[in-house]
Amino acid sequence: MLKLPVGGTRLDILERLKDPVAHFPPQSCADLATEGVSAATVATALGLSVPAASAHLELLARMGLLRAGRAAGCTVYRRDEYRIAEVKQLFEKGW
Repeated sequence: MLKLPVGGTRLDILERLKDPVAHFPPQSCADLATEGVSAATVATALGLSVPAASAHLELLARMGLLRAGRAAGCTVYRRDEYRIAEVKQLFEKGW
């Protein structure tokens, strides 16, 4: 589900969100480091349309890998490190 059929886009988003300040341009609606990254910012960084970036982010949030929040009128996303560790552990155990 994370790899197909998007050619690694969701994995790329998860990797970049480990250090959003290093991987995304500044945004006006929220602090990248403390509040999260908007779909428009993800779209700009990855060369996607905003609707495509939103779809990826929303799926990752529904899977529990990202947390969504609101800041200055926009939805922002950040990694849920606890949930990511749980999923990683399941895969390592041969789920």
